[in-house]
Amino acid sequence: MSETELSVICKNCGSEVSPYVTECPYCGARLRKRAPKLERRGDQFEAQRPKRRRRRLRIPRPGRPGRVSFSRSGTFRPYATLTVILGSAILLLIQKATGNPLSTFGGLIVPIGDQWWRYLTAPFAYVDVGYLFVVAVGLAIFATGVERRLGSAPTAVLLLACGALGVLAAGGIAAARGDVTVIAGGNGMALGAVAAWFAIRRAESHGAIDEEYDVIGVAVAAAVLIALPLFAPTANFFACLVGGAVGGLAGLAATTLHHKE
Repeated sequence: MSETELSVICKNCGSEVSPYVTECPYCGARLRKRAPKLERRGDQFEAQRPKRRRRRLRIPRPGRPGRVSFSRSGTFRPYATLTVILGSAILLLIQKATGNPLSTFGGLIVPIGDQWWRYLTAPFAYVDVGYLFVVAVGLAIFATGVERRLGSAPTAVLLLACGALGVLAAGGIAAARGDVTVIAGGNGMALGAVAAWFAIRRAESHGAIDEEYDVIGVAVAAAVLIALPLFAPTANFFACLVGGAVGGLAGLAATTLHHKE
């Protein structure tokens, strides 16, 4: 057998070692999981050439403690998220084309009187394209992730609850103060999607080193949505916070229910 070539460098001590060993003989550091198989070629032994590995589907391992799996089979289409974004965009285009006031398209005006249905329509009403754009981006990123895990119907209910309950709380606070104001837009809906996604993703990656997520990116997205009332006159701070709280609680409830299954 020919002399072994020293062509592998140990990352721990920097020594050259044989490519056929699994541990460094100088420092004991682990080099690879297993030594390569040898095959006889004439009077010499050479390492077998690696064969092309077949792609295998990664199947989640059941029973891993502390982790929740929301994996779904089949083709995914975010119908609920697209409906919310496109519906709001169409209403905004009609409002701009007709020149009618925001109240005609479902905006909430405090004091509200007996028009309770505006709590449901206000999260979809906009007069500012920039406001809609920020909310749409937040929904496209985070609501799509929630819908991928929970499904379209639960996500639609979640988004509607975040938006409506946020507007309800904001309207109640404004009425208690005696303010005359207009509340519209889905900043609470978008922050609820961010909070729900964060709760679900945190449960999925619990105890796993290889499944990280960008916490700073989530925090920046939440901060932008919370700061929207500074730039959009119809965006409401309390509607945003309450919608985010509803989404976070819904995400925690979803992870609890999946963990018990």
